[in-house]
Amino acid sequence: MRGAGTIERVTKADDHVLAHDLAEEAGRLLLDLRQRGGDPDVLRKAGDRLSHEFLAAELAARRPGDAVLSEEGVDDKARLSADRVWIVDPLDGTREFGEDGRTDWAVHVALWERSAGDAGGLTAGAVALPAQGTVLSTANPPSAPPRAAATERRPLRLVVSRSRAPGLVHDVAERVNAVLVPCGSAGAKVATVITGQTDAYLHAGGFYEWDTAAPVAVATAAGFHVSRIDGSDVSYNRDNPLLPDILVCRPAIAGLLLDAIREATHAI
Repeated sequence: MRGAGTIERVTKADDHVLAHDLAEEAGRLLLDLRQRGGDPDVLRKAGDRLSHEFLAAELAARRPGDAVLSEEGVDDKARLSADRVWIVDPLDGTREFGEDGRTDWAVHVALWERSAGDAGGLTAGAVALPAQGTVLSTANPPSAPPRAAATERRPLRLVVSRSRAPGLVHDVAERVNAVLVPCGSAGAKVATVITGQTDAYLHAGGFYEWDTAAPVAVATAAGFHVSRIDGSDVSYNRDNPLLPDILVCRPAIAGLLLDAIREATHAI
Protein backbone atom coordinates (compact mmCIF):
# COMPACT_ATOMS: atom_id res chain seq x y z
CA MET A 1 0.00 0.00 0.00
CA ARG A 2 1.23 3.48 -0.77
CA GLY A 3 2.27 5.54 2.19
CA ALA A 4 1.70 9.29 2.55
CA GLY A 5 4.27 11.33 0.70
CA THR A 6 5.77 8.35 -1.12
CA ILE A 7 5.80 7.46 -4.80
CA GLU A 8 5.33 3.82 -5.72
CA ARG A 9 6.22 2.61 -9.18
CA VAL A 10 3.41 0.36 -10.34
CA THR A 11 4.47 -2.28 -12.85
CA LYS A 12 2.38 -4.46 -15.13
CA ALA A 13 3.27 -7.45 -12.96
CA ASP A 14 1.93 -5.61 -9.91
CA ASP A 15 -1.43 -5.15 -11.63
CA HIS A 16 -1.71 -8.83 -12.54
CA VAL A 17 -0.91 -9.89 -8.98
CA LEU A 18 -3.21 -7.30 -7.48
CA ALA A 19 -6.15 -8.45 -9.61
CA HIS A 20 -5.48 -12.05 -8.57
CA ASP A 21 -5.08 -11.28 -4.87
CA LEU A 22 -8.12 -9.02 -4.61
CA ALA A 23 -10.39 -11.51 -6.38
CA GLU A 24 -9.08 -14.32 -4.20
CA GLU A 25 -9.51 -12.42 -0.93
CA ALA A 26 -13.00 -11.20 -1.84
CA GLY A 27 -13.84 -14.83 -2.54
CA ARG A 28 -12.63 -15.86 0.91
CA LEU A 29 -14.83 -13.22 2.50
CA LEU A 30 -17.81 -14.47 0.53
CA LEU A 31 -17.16 -18.08 1.52
CA ASP A 32 -17.02 -17.08 5.19
CA LEU A 33 -20.28 -15.16 4.84
CA ARG A 34 -21.98 -18.03 3.03
CA GLN A 35 -20.90 -20.52 5.66
CA ARG A 36 -22.89 -18.62 8.28
CA GLY A 37 -26.09 -19.40 6.41
CA GLY A 38 -29.35 -17.53 6.76
CA ASP A 39 -32.12 -16.35 4.47
CA PRO A 40 -30.92 -16.71 0.84
CA ASP A 41 -32.11 -13.25 -0.25
CA VAL A 42 -30.49 -11.57 2.75
CA LEU A 43 -27.32 -13.57 2.08
CA ARG A 44 -27.24 -12.46 -1.57
CA LYS A 45 -27.58 -8.79 -0.70
CA ALA A 46 -24.97 -9.07 2.03
CA GLY A 47 -22.58 -10.80 -0.35
CA ASP A 48 -22.91 -8.11 -3.02
CA ARG A 49 -22.32 -5.38 -0.45
CA LEU A 50 -19.45 -7.09 1.40
CA SER A 51 -17.43 -7.87 -1.72
CA HIS A 52 -18.05 -4.46 -3.31
CA GLU A 53 -17.02 -2.55 -0.19
CA PHE A 54 -13.86 -4.66 0.17
CA LEU A 55 -12.80 -4.23 -3.46
CA ALA A 56 -13.62 -0.52 -3.56
CA ALA A 57 -11.65 0.15 -0.36
CA GLU A 58 -8.63 -1.87 -1.49
CA LEU A 59 -8.48 -0.25 -4.91
CA ALA A 60 -8.85 3.22 -3.41
CA ALA A 61 -5.93 2.47 -1.10
CA ARG A 62 -3.64 0.65 -3.53
CA ARG A 63 -4.46 2.45 -6.79
CA PRO A 64 -5.78 5.85 -5.63
CA GLY A 65 -5.36 7.44 -9.05
CA ASP A 66 -7.44 4.83 -10.88
CA ALA A 67 -11.16 4.87 -11.65
CA VAL A 68 -13.49 2.00 -10.78
CA LEU A 69 -16.56 0.66 -12.55
CA SER A 70 -18.41 -1.80 -10.32
CA GLU A 71 -21.77 -3.46 -10.72
CA GLU A 72 -22.62 -2.47 -7.15
CA GLY A 73 -21.26 1.08 -7.29
CA VAL A 74 -22.33 4.41 -8.77
CA ASP A 75 -21.11 4.78 -12.36
CA ASP A 76 -18.83 7.81 -12.12
CA LYS A 77 -18.48 9.02 -15.70
CA ALA A 78 -15.07 10.46 -14.84
CA ARG A 79 -13.88 6.99 -15.80
CA LEU A 80 -14.41 7.90 -19.46
CA SER A 81 -11.44 10.27 -19.35
CA ALA A 82 -9.34 8.15 -16.98
CA ASP A 83 -6.22 6.36 -18.18
CA ARG A 84 -6.82 3.33 -15.95
CA VAL A 85 -10.17 1.85 -14.96
CA TRP A 86 -10.78 -1.21 -12.80
CA ILE A 87 -13.90 -3.07 -13.93
CA VAL A 88 -15.21 -5.34 -11.19
CA ASP A 89 -18.13 -7.62 -10.51
CA PRO A 90 -18.01 -8.18 -6.75
CA LEU A 91 -20.30 -11.21 -6.95
CA ASP A 92 -20.96 -12.64 -10.40
CA GLY A 93 -23.80 -15.10 -9.96
CA THR A 94 -25.64 -13.63 -6.97
CA ARG A 95 -28.50 -16.08 -7.44
CA GLU A 96 -26.16 -19.08 -7.44
CA PHE A 97 -24.33 -17.74 -4.37
CA GLY A 98 -27.58 -17.95 -2.39
CA GLU A 99 -28.26 -21.58 -3.29
CA ASP A 100 -26.75 -24.35 -1.15
CA GLY A 101 -24.16 -26.43 -2.93
CA ARG A 102 -23.81 -24.19 -5.99
CA THR A 103 -20.20 -23.57 -7.02
CA ASP A 104 -20.81 -21.70 -10.30
CA TRP A 105 -20.42 -18.13 -8.99
CA ALA A 106 -17.38 -15.88 -9.14
CA VAL A 107 -15.57 -12.65 -8.30
CA HIS A 108 -14.27 -10.54 -11.23
CA VAL A 109 -11.45 -8.00 -11.12
CA ALA A 110 -10.11 -6.51 -14.37
CA LEU A 111 -8.03 -3.50 -15.42
CA TRP A 112 -8.65 -1.44 -18.55
CA GLU A 113 -5.91 0.93 -19.76
CA ARG A 114 -6.17 3.67 -22.37
CA SER A 115 -2.62 2.99 -23.52
CA ALA A 116 -3.51 -0.54 -24.66
CA GLY A 117 -4.28 -0.02 -28.34
CA ASP A 118 -6.09 2.71 -30.22
CA ALA A 119 -9.27 2.38 -28.16
CA GLY A 120 -7.68 1.07 -24.99
CA GLY A 121 -8.06 -2.45 -23.71
CA LEU A 122 -7.94 -4.93 -20.86
CA THR A 123 -4.44 -5.49 -19.51
CA ALA A 124 -4.97 -7.54 -16.34
CA GLY A 125 -7.72 -9.60 -14.80
CA ALA A 126 -8.72 -12.39 -12.47
CA VAL A 127 -11.74 -14.62 -12.04
CA ALA A 128 -11.99 -16.22 -8.61
CA LEU A 129 -14.22 -19.27 -8.27
CA PRO A 130 -14.20 -19.44 -4.47
CA ALA A 131 -16.47 -22.48 -4.04
CA GLN A 132 -14.22 -24.36 -6.49
CA GLY A 133 -10.99 -23.25 -4.81
CA THR A 134 -9.71 -21.75 -8.07
CA VAL A 135 -8.46 -18.40 -9.34
CA LEU A 136 -7.85 -17.93 -13.06
CA SER A 137 -5.80 -14.84 -13.77
CA THR A 138 -3.47 -13.04 -16.12
CA ALA A 139 -0.78 -13.37 -13.45
CA ASN A 140 -0.35 -16.96 -14.62
CA PRO A 141 -2.73 -17.57 -17.52
CA PRO A 142 -3.41 -21.16 -18.56
CA SER A 143 -2.80 -22.22 -22.14
CA ALA A 144 -5.68 -22.74 -24.53
CA PRO A 145 -6.09 -26.53 -24.58
CA PRO A 146 -5.82 -28.06 -28.05
CA ARG A 147 -8.52 -30.53 -28.93
CA ALA A 148 -7.04 -34.01 -28.89
CA ALA A 149 -7.31 -35.92 -32.16
CA ALA A 150 -8.96 -38.82 -30.34
CA THR A 151 -11.89 -36.62 -29.35
CA GLU A 152 -12.37 -34.76 -32.63
CA ARG A 153 -15.46 -36.81 -33.44
CA ARG A 154 -17.32 -35.93 -30.26
CA PRO A 155 -19.86 -33.08 -30.38
CA LEU A 156 -18.80 -29.57 -29.46
CA ARG A 157 -19.89 -28.40 -26.02
CA LEU A 158 -21.46 -24.95 -25.72
CA VAL A 159 -21.83 -23.65 -22.17
CA VAL A 160 -25.15 -21.87 -21.60
CA SER A 161 -27.36 -20.34 -18.94
CA ARG A 162 -29.33 -22.87 -16.92
CA SER A 163 -32.57 -20.94 -17.37
CA ARG A 164 -32.09 -18.18 -19.98
CA ALA A 165 -30.19 -19.60 -22.95
CA PRO A 166 -30.91 -17.27 -25.93
CA GLY A 167 -32.62 -18.78 -28.95
CA LEU A 168 -29.55 -18.05 -31.07
CA VAL A 169 -27.52 -20.50 -28.99
CA HIS A 170 -29.99 -23.30 -29.72
CA ASP A 171 -29.95 -22.44 -33.43
CA VAL A 172 -26.15 -22.46 -33.58
CA ALA A 173 -25.92 -25.65 -31.55
CA GLU A 174 -28.23 -27.39 -34.01
CA ARG A 175 -26.17 -26.19 -36.99
CA VAL A 176 -22.83 -27.43 -35.57
CA ASN A 177 -24.25 -30.48 -33.80
CA ALA A 178 -23.23 -29.18 -30.37
CA VAL A 179 -24.25 -30.29 -26.89
CA LEU A 180 -25.48 -27.59 -24.49
CA VAL A 181 -23.86 -27.59 -21.05
CA PRO A 182 -25.75 -25.56 -18.40
CA CYS A 183 -23.82 -23.40 -15.95
CA GLY A 184 -24.40 -20.40 -13.70
CA SER A 185 -22.56 -17.07 -13.79
CA ALA A 186 -20.79 -15.62 -16.82
CA GLY A 187 -17.42 -15.95 -15.12
CA ALA A 188 -18.06 -19.59 -14.30
CA LYS A 189 -19.13 -20.21 -17.90
CA VAL A 190 -15.99 -18.70 -19.42
CA ALA A 191 -13.93 -20.62 -16.85
CA THR A 192 -15.26 -23.90 -18.24
CA VAL A 193 -13.98 -22.88 -21.68
CA ILE A 194 -10.59 -21.81 -20.35
CA THR A 195 -10.14 -25.07 -18.44
CA GLY A 196 -11.28 -27.24 -21.35
CA GLN A 197 -14.53 -28.48 -19.79
CA THR A 198 -16.44 -26.91 -22.68
CA ASP A 199 -15.49 -25.62 -26.12
CA ALA A 200 -17.28 -22.28 -26.37
CA TYR A 201 -19.39 -19.68 -24.62
CA LEU A 202 -21.87 -17.90 -26.86
CA HIS A 203 -24.24 -15.32 -25.40
CA ALA A 204 -26.57 -12.95 -27.20
CA GLY A 205 -29.04 -11.98 -24.50
CA GLY A 206 -27.26 -8.86 -23.27
CA PHE A 207 -25.28 -8.18 -20.09
CA TYR A 208 -22.75 -5.62 -18.84
CA GLU A 209 -19.03 -4.93 -19.03
CA TRP A 210 -18.42 -6.16 -15.48
CA ASP A 211 -19.94 -9.53 -16.40
CA THR A 212 -17.20 -10.25 -18.92
CA ALA A 213 -14.20 -7.93 -18.46
CA ALA A 214 -12.20 -10.20 -16.14
CA PRO A 215 -13.12 -13.45 -17.92
CA VAL A 216 -12.21 -11.86 -21.27
CA ALA A 217 -8.89 -10.59 -19.91
CA VAL A 218 -7.94 -14.08 -18.75
CA ALA A 219 -9.25 -15.83 -21.88
CA THR A 220 -7.36 -13.43 -24.15
CA ALA A 221 -4.14 -13.85 -22.18
CA ALA A 222 -4.55 -17.61 -22.44
CA GLY A 223 -4.86 -17.46 -26.24
CA PHE A 224 -8.58 -18.01 -26.71
CA HIS A 225 -10.72 -16.35 -29.38
CA VAL A 226 -12.85 -13.49 -27.99
CA SER A 227 -15.20 -11.38 -30.11
CA ARG A 228 -18.70 -10.06 -30.55
CA ILE A 229 -20.98 -12.49 -32.37
CA ASP A 230 -20.35 -10.64 -35.64
CA GLY A 231 -16.62 -11.22 -35.23
CA SER A 232 -15.79 -7.63 -34.22
CA ASP A 233 -13.71 -6.74 -31.17
CA VAL A 234 -15.21 -6.50 -27.70
CA SER A 235 -14.53 -3.05 -26.21
CA TYR A 236 -14.70 -1.76 -22.66
CA ASN A 237 -14.97 1.46 -20.64
CA ARG A 238 -17.69 2.84 -22.87
CA ASP A 239 -20.27 5.42 -21.86
CA ASN A 240 -23.01 2.76 -21.84
CA PRO A 241 -21.63 -0.38 -20.16
CA LEU A 242 -24.27 -2.61 -21.76
CA LEU A 243 -22.65 -5.40 -23.77
CA PRO A 244 -25.10 -7.10 -26.16
CA ASP A 245 -23.25 -10.33 -26.97
CA ILE A 246 -20.00 -12.28 -26.90
CA LEU A 247 -18.21 -15.37 -28.18
CA VAL A 248 -15.35 -17.03 -26.30
CA CYS A 249 -13.94 -20.24 -27.76
CA ARG A 250 -10.91 -22.20 -28.84
CA PRO A 251 -9.32 -20.44 -31.85
CA ALA A 252 -9.62 -23.56 -34.00
CA ILE A 253 -13.43 -23.47 -33.95
CA ALA A 254 -13.99 -19.69 -34.10
CA GLY A 255 -14.56 -19.69 -37.86
CA LEU A 256 -17.03 -22.58 -37.65
CA LEU A 257 -19.05 -20.86 -34.93
CA LEU A 258 -19.01 -17.42 -36.55
CA ASP A 259 -20.24 -18.96 -39.82
CA ALA A 260 -23.02 -20.74 -37.94
CA ILE A 261 -23.98 -17.51 -36.18
CA ARG A 262 -24.14 -15.64 -39.50
CA GLU A 263 -26.35 -18.35 -40.96
CA ALA A 264 -28.61 -18.40 -37.90
CA THR A 265 -29.01 -14.64 -37.87
CA HIS A 266 -29.27 -14.36 -41.70
CA ALA A 267 -26.29 -11.97 -41.65
CA ILE A 268 -24.68 -11.03 -44.96
